This record gives sequence, structure tokens and C-alpha cells, in this order.
Amino acid sequence: MTVSTVVPAERREALAERFGGVLTGPEDAGYDDLRRAHNGMIDKRPALLASCRGAADVAHAVRFAKEEGLEIAVRGGGHSIAGRSLVEGGLVIDLSLMRGVDVDARARSARVQGGALWSDVNRETHAHGLAVTGGAVSSTGVGGFTLGGGLGWLLGACGLACDNLREAEVVLATGEIVRASEQEHTDLFWALRGGGGNFGVVTSFVFELHPIAEVVGGLIAHPLEAAGELLRFYREFTADARDELEVFGGLVHAPDGSGLPLAAVVLCHAGAPEQAEADVAPLLEWGSPLMSEVGPMPYPVMNTLLDADYPRGALNYWKSTFVRGIDDELIDTLVDRFHSCPTPSGAILFEHFHGAVTRIDLQATAVPHRSTSYNLLIPTVWQDPATTEACIHWTRETYDAAGPYRADGRWLNYYADDDGGARALEAAYGPNGPRLAEVKRRYDPDNVFHLNHNILPAAAG
Repeated sequence: MTVSTVVPAERREALAERFGGVLTGPEDAGYDDLRRAHNGMIDKRPALLASCRGAADVAHAVRFAKEEGLEIAVRGGGHSIAGRSLVEGGLVIDLSLMRGVDVDARARSARVQGGALWSDVNRETHAHGLAVTGGAVSSTGVGGFTLGGGLGWLLGACGLACDNLREAEVVLATGEIVRASEQEHTDLFWALRGGGGNFGVVTSFVFELHPIAEVVGGLIAHPLEAAGELLRFYREFTADARDELEVFGGLVHAPDGSGLPLAAVVLCHAGAPEQAEADVAPLLEWGSPLMSEVGPMPYPVMNTLLDADYPRGALNYWKSTFVRGIDDELIDTLVDRFHSCPTPSGAILFEHFHGAVTRIDLQATAVPHRSTSYNLLIPTVWQDPATTEACIHWTRETYDAAGPYRADGRWLNYYADDDGGARALEAAYGPNGPRLAEVKRRYDPDNVFHLNHNILPAAAG
């Protein structure tokens, strides 16, 4: 497609006549605010942002972009670390006006519009004593999170967000609006559960909800000198953790702004309070923590505990990989690397895959990561642009240092732009790759939706 930087006034008017939302171009007030991403490293100038109010607006915007030869980016919550929800000189289908959440408490389900944030979902579902696996940071968008799989505090108890998806309304590359579920457009429904934004614009999701209102959660932090021992204990403790207990462990900086490096675990127990007390006790009793803030809380509060560490506008560069295990040598390598972290907002984390997420067949959804395992995440965040080169360099070197311990899997939602390509897709989708390419050929043969971790359409015939 050709890239345009200006949409002629008469063509914009033609779209406006049939568009119920708001059109914003470089000449309009509010353009600079609207084009900003959560990741402050992203600085793209779209030719037009189409803020939609419903599926009809999305369909009109898709057809218009194709008529004008404009590349299409789709933005829900805008958390894309790689900035794939914006486009230079193209058209952004912006779903930020579509944040409705409609809960059916009797059916234990919620219909969620494509621009909603997890804070929106948590607020509405909690009012009914219900929940579903959502983002560990509450400002994360529902759309990109779910389409990428969706790992969070409830993955052991309830599976991934995509495992709880029951229906999706999708605007296809033709502008057609369809419903995908286990009853209709079944291949599309399969692909949406982990295949990303490759197949269309999802304007609403229907999730199955679970009777979870209160959890036991919080942070336990130890001196960095105890990091090696703590991570070894974390490895042994999580080896037989209950489904209801999710624990992330790793290396962080103090949340008080001091920049003090720490070893820590963050935990969430979604089971009965008396069981939570027994299950969490070994974590509370281990060592001599500098900070131990664990207790009962509403589930939506659990999903805000990390918010301050990932503020909108901060600079972000992330790397991640599944590892074969938490070997002693890997622990020592990561602890050594953390001593040279150039930002007081850097972290190295292990995310534990276990429980419900591992009891789903690896080909039941597009997500093949169904074995008990650990995902290693290096989410580097900083505020001073002068440290950008140092922060990116440290993140890459730390990721490379973990190379001997990597497993084959990759979690695409954590990928930066330089992590793309066929090898990344193969690591992310494994045996599900060929089927995803076939679904892409059927629903988007011209690869209209390609500003993503792009799955190429399978060759015809």
C-alpha cells in the first residue's frame, strides 16, 4: 500500500457523512494527545485517527482506508510495547470511545467493547462478585491482551483470557461484520484466541466469568543479597503450587521511588481465605523480608498493584522468552546482570504457567504454550530519554545472557519491533502456525491487517 500523510478534505468529508464517531487529523486540536501511545518511545503521526463509536464506524473506516490506499492500525488500549497500534501516515482505527461492559450475572458472562480497559471490566464484573483473567496492569486494553492470549493473576485458576472467550464481533477486511464463536466462523474464533490482530477488528468480546470477588495478594520483598536464595526457594515452592495461587518472582526496584534493588515475589491467591492462609504461609515465613504487604483485597485492587511501575508516557523496551527451567546458573546470571540495570524502574521477572492454562490441548486455541513452565520477562522502563541507549542495550544483553536457558516458546505481546520475523512467529505458534496461515488466507487474503506480529496468508491451492 502507498503511504499518505494528508487526507484530502473532500475525501475526509465523504467519510464523515457516514461516520458516527470523531475524525482527527494533524490539523485538528487534540491530535497530538490522541496520537500518543502508552510507550513514550513511540512517536508516529497518522494521517487520520478514526475514533469509532460502534462496529458500523469501524466498517466504514476499513473500507475508507482501502479506498484511499492507507495502511490500517488498530488501537484498543494502546499498550502495544512495539507501537503497532499506531501507524505513520496511515489510518488508525481508534476504539477508545468503545469501552462499554455489559454483565449478565445470571449467565456469568460479560460483553466487552473493543476499546475497554481491564479497569473497566474489573469494576463492572466485581459489582456482581465475578471476574475473569485480565491484565496485571489495570490500564491494559482488553483487545490486544486477549487476542495475544492474555496471561494474568488468574491463569492457574481460570486459564488465559482467550480461554474464557465465548464470542467475538469482528469487522473483516471487506468491511463485513460477523460473529465468531464455537457455532459460527469457528476457524476465525479459533484463530482469534491467541492469533493477534491479524484477522479483523474485534469490536466486542463475550467472556465467561467466574465467582471470584476477593483474593489474597500482595508483595514480599527481600534485600538483593538474598536474591539467589529467594529465587531457588521460588522455584521449589511453585513446583507444586495450587491452581488458585499465582506467584511471579524476580528482581525489582523499590516502589517508593528510592531505586533500591530488591528480590521479590508478587502473589495472588483466588481460593478460599482459609486455604489461602495455609498456601501463602511458606512465602511469608521465608527469610527476613524488608517489606511484606500481603492480605485480603478485592480482585480489582490486585490488578492495580503494579500500575505505578508502568505509567503512561514512560519509555519502554521489553524482552521475553520461555525458559527450560529456573536453573541455578540462570539465577546467578540474572542476579549478576541486575546489578548493572541502568534504570530504577527495571525488572527481571518469572511468570509461572501452571494449573488451568496447562490443561487445555495445545491445538484447542492458537496459543500452544500449555505445559507447566516459566516465562522470563525483562520489562525495562525509564523516564530520562538520555538513558534510552543504555536501557535498550542492557535489556538486550540480559536477554542474550539467558540464551543458553531458553525454551522454544515466545509470548508475542511482550515483543519489541526488533523481535519480529518468521522465527518469532514459529516460536510463538509452533504447530498452530500453518492453520493460522490458512485462516489468514480465508479472512484477510490481501493482508490488510498487517501492522501486527504478522501472519502471512497461506499460498492458494
